[in-house]
Amino acid sequence: MLEISGNIWDYQKTAIVVVTTNGQVTKNGTAVIGRGVAAQAARLFPWFSQRLGACITENGNHVHHLGDNLVSFPVEHSPYEIPDLGLIERSARELAAMADEAGWTTVVVPRPGCGGGGLSWHDVRRLLEPHFDDRFLVITAE
Repeated sequence: MLEISGNIWDYQKTAIVVVTTNGQVTKNGTAVIGRGVAAQAARLFPWFSQRLGACITENGNHVHHLGDNLVSFPVEHSPYEIPDLGLIERSARELAAMADEAGWTTVVVPRPGCGGGGLSWHDVRRLLEPHFDDRFLVITAE
């Protein structure tokens, strides 16, 4: 796992970009979009909340490849709770397995749960390290 700084969206054409998400879906089937990278993704990709909502409805609050080099990474069950360290670790395992299966060479991940979620990077980093090798770039905004 390598740590970098920059704009995560600069990588979207050449790498897999991870979007931290929650597992709540509205009655009409769209994902409830929280803050941070998820809100940015919803603005950049009008289909994002509908596609994510369909994936969550069908397969639960898990890591999902959404297309256009975007992957969801659940950090909380709803946008109204604090991020769940156990869910973050499960998401890290799922993402690493998906990267192995798909043969991805570069995966750019924001610090899960550490922005608007308020978690300590020190606590989250130790959960990611066993699962993320040098294909994984953990990015912080400049």
